[in-house]
Amino acid sequence: MNVPALIFIYVTVLLGALCGLGIYSEMRRRRFGPTHTEDRIFRCKNCGYVYTDDPDVDRSRCAQCGKLNDPIAF
Repeated sequence: MNVPALIFIYVTVLLGALCGLGIYSEMRRRRFGPTHTEDRIFRCKNCGYVYTDDPDVDRSRCAQCGKLNDPIAF
């Protein structure tokens, strides 16, 4: 084998290993990372308490003062 072919094979193997490591790392991060929650976020207009509730709830009662609140729209 000539020198350019050896260099090409060496670089190709290293880049392949680096890509494989990157894919493995990304799959591991997604598997153990936090998942997106579907809960709605509410902020009480009376006391300012921030809390979450189920996604099917349109208005939620504050756990601190009991006032009904609408969800926060981002």
